[in-house]
Parts: sequence; structure tokens; C-alpha cells
Amino acid sequence: MTTLASPAGRAGGAGTSARAAATTLQPKEEPSDEEDDYAAAILEFAATMSSSHRGSQPLDLAALGAPELDDDGRAARTGNLWTCLAHIITAVIGAGVLELSWSVAQLGWVAGPVAVLCFAGVTYVSATLLSHCYRCPAAAGGPEEASSSGKTRRNYTYMDAVRALLGRKHTYVCGTLQYLYFYGMGVAYTITTAICLGAIKKSNCYHGHGRGSSRCGSQDDEQHMFMVLFGAAQVVLSFIPNFHSMAWVSAVASAMSFTYATIGLGLGLAKTVGDGAISGGVAGVPMATTAQKVWRVAQAVGDIAFAYAYSIVLLEIQDTLRSSPPEGETMRKGNVVAVLATTFFYLCVGCFGYAAFGNATPGNLLTGFGFYEPYWLVGFANACIILQILGAYQLFSQQIFTVADRWLTARFPGSAFVNRTYAARIVPGLPRYQLNLQRLCFRTAYVASTTGLALVFPYFNEVLGLLGALIFWPLVIYLPVEMYCVQRRIRPWTPTWVVLKSFSVVCFPVGTFAFIGCLQGVIKKRLG
Repeated sequence: MTTLASPAGRAGGAGTSARAAATTLQPKEEPSDEEDDYAAAILEFAATMSSSHRGSQPLDLAALGAPELDDDGRAARTGNLWTCLAHIITAVIGAGVLELSWSVAQLGWVAGPVAVLCFAGVTYVSATLLSHCYRCPAAAGGPEEASSSGKTRRNYTYMDAVRALLGRKHTYVCGTLQYLYFYGMGVAYTITTAICLGAIKKSNCYHGHGRGSSRCGSQDDEQHMFMVLFGAAQVVLSFIPNFHSMAWVSAVASAMSFTYATIGLGLGLAKTVGDGAISGGVAGVPMATTAQKVWRVAQAVGDIAFAYAYSIVLLEIQDTLRSSPPEGETMRKGNVVAVLATTFFYLCVGCFGYAAFGNATPGNLLTGFGFYEPYWLVGFANACIILQILGAYQLFSQQIFTVADRWLTARFPGSAFVNRTYAARIVPGLPRYQLNLQRLCFRTAYVASTTGLALVFPYFNEVLGLLGALIFWPLVIYLPVEMYCVQRRIRPWTPTWVVLKSFSVVCFPVGTFAFIGCLQGVIKKRLG
């Protein structure tokens, strides 16, 4: 769902290639003033993600009666295997599951399930490598001294690990790609919400006036109105203090994602059983030319990559686990179970959807109107998607809002526009709201820009595939491999080094192919 890219943030298409030796990934050069400014923003972003995930600040031991602390001085973590599984499944299962039937349809009965299984394997390998990077040597003398002393430090976030193990340059790239991915998710969520609102309206109309009624046609103006309404709602939500840190937001989002995904699976299974036949073919949906088929395959690969990507939050999940047994052991067990469970679920959704509709499989299983009845269930499923997205948009966007606030405050400490707040009573009877003009302008402009891009590029499958392909190689493959090599001090040209580098090299053309195909799909649809 939910988050979260030139590669190296989650959103990524990048052209960086793997270095020949992991031991050379410790940059020593002095940064310029411009780099210092950007580095400050990136490092603030890493700190923001850490604090927002843990939801806690250093404790007042006297006030709390000296509670049990972990080795980093923070409150003892209490997570276990079950909470780990819940976090991973919540992070993986989202809107991307609804496009899997379309992806399987493009690839066919052989390549479709095989592709899902391959991405599951890649996700597991990537997650296993990352789980070893939660703790790394921490000593003033550098890795050599730290290794001999046995001291370690925790990497609370993905970006913390990149900064600690690979240095500043990789942190710049990682942060930039994460910003792009989070921003792109705002655009994707705006598109998805408009499609779901249109589907609710259309399903009710079909029920009342019959399928194919001229009254039930969907127009661009109507979809644009839904996008603007969603944008207006997000502007309001952007100013609720600590909205993204509220526990109920994640709880509601996870419940909604599981609900609508299960409904999609159930409807696909029911239609397949009811028809008494399995639709589709070995080669998938036929296209007029070979080139068109190649582009469709690339888009399908990008969509599957989007559905599986959760590396960006893996270390945040690991940071919730207690230290006994070691976090890494629990995380690796959780990865095995979660990847198996989500892969089984994905195969069921993708295959039953394709079996039900064959070559006519819609891009979104719940909005493409393969299902008409029960109309109330289709409408409820789409309402669940909207509720999830309302909170998920903020979970991604607030990360950018927070780092922007801190960077602007540090850059313009004397600016009243940036730093001054005004007590404004917006709603009678409620406490005064502390209004900051910089936040008002930046956040409104941010939401307006994501809404504007969604209006220009309202293409569900292509946009999600583009985001998935963007981060696939840099964040899911390249950076985990490089960090693991540094963490384990793997020497160049040893068997382990060759295997890991080969894994990275093989995955690079896959991510590039998917990115180019999804980009071509967006451009082609935009140009008609």
C-alpha cells in the first residue's frame, strides 16, 4: 500500500552501476557548500523517518521511574515475530494487488505466475540482505576499529543504513529517490481515488438503470472533479498536527487494504466457479504488433515490482523488534513467512482474476467493471480503497513536509514567514490553530502539484508500474547488495561477491526494461 527511488530512493530509475569492490564505498572528499545544504536536508529526512516510525523521544527516566532501556538508550522494543509479520503484510498489500490480474493477463498463464514467483524470490533475497544491515560497526576510529572493538550501532531507517555503510554520495541518491517515490505516490493515490469514486457512482447507476445505460457514462470532467475533491481533502488533512503519527491511521489503512484485496479475490473466485471455465491463454493478451506486446510485458513487470516493494520500510520494521532473540533472526523468519503468505495471496488474486475475465481482464480488478453484482459489495470495496488512501497519502507526504519545514527553518532562521506562527480560530468552539504561513503555502502547493500531475497523467497501471520500476534496481537490489558487502567485509572476486554482483547485474536490465516500458505507456496514452 502502504511506504516508500535515477535509482536510490524507492522511486528510482537510475543509471549508477555497481562498484567493483565494496571496500571502496567510503567517500572521503570534502563536500561543497551546496552539498552541505542538501546533505542537511537528507540527514534531517533520515532522522524524521526514524522518529516518525518509533513515535518516541528520549525518555525522562525520573518521570517514568527508570523503565527498561535498550542498548541505544531508548525504551525497550517489544515487537515479536507476529508484529513483524503484521507490519510486513501491511506494507506489502495495497493498491498494487488490484493490478496483478491485469499483469498476469499480459504475461499469460506461464510467464505471469513465474514472474510473480521471481519477484517474490528477489524480494526475499533483498530483505534478507537488508536485515543484516540493521546493526553496523560504530566506533570513532572507523570500521576497522569498530570491528575489533565489537561495538555496534542501530540503523533505525533505510537511509540511516545507507549513510552509515556507504557514505554521503549514496545518501544523496537514496534520499532523492525516496523523495521522488513519496511524491509519485501522492500522484498515484490521487488517480486511484478518482477512479474508485467513479466506480462507486457507476456501479450504483448500473444497478438502478441497467448495464450499458447512457446515463452511467463516465466523463473526464467528472474524474477531474473527483481528483480536485481529493486534493482539497488532503490540504485539510495536511494541517492536522501529527496526523501521520496517529496509530489509528495505520490500523485503518491495514484493515482497509486487507478487506478490499480479499473482496477482489473472492469475486474473482466466485466468477470463475460460476462460469465453470478458465479463461486466458499461455501467451496472454494478444497485441497487433510485437512491439506493442513488448511494451505491455514491460508495464506488467513494473506493476508486479510495485506490488512487492517494501524494502524502504524493512529496517523501520526491524527497529520495533526486541533484542532477544536477536532482531535479525526474527526479521529473517518474518520475511520467509510474509513473502510466502503474500505470494500465495498475490497468485490467487492475479490468477483467479485472469481466469475469470481472460483477455478482457481490467487494469483495476475492482474499478474496471468486470464485476457488476453485488453492486453494494463492489461499492464497499472501492470505499475501503478510498479510506486507506486518505491516510496513506499523508503517511508518505508528511515525511516530505517535515524535512522541508526543518530545512527552511535552518536556512532562514530570521524569516517571520518561515518561523512565525499565528493563533487562528478556524472552527468556532475548538482551540486556536497555530498557523504558519510557510507551511500553509508549501503544503497547499505540494498537494496542488500532485493533483495537477494526476489530472495530466490519469493512468493507473502505467503510473504504478513506473513507480515500481523506478525504485526496483536502485533501492531493492543495488543498495542492499552494496551495504551487505560493506557490512560483511566481503572481498572482491570471492564466490559470495561474484554471486551478489551477478544478482545485481541481472536485475538491472529487468528494472530498466520495466521503467522504459511504463514510461512509454504514459507518454503514448498522453499523446493519444
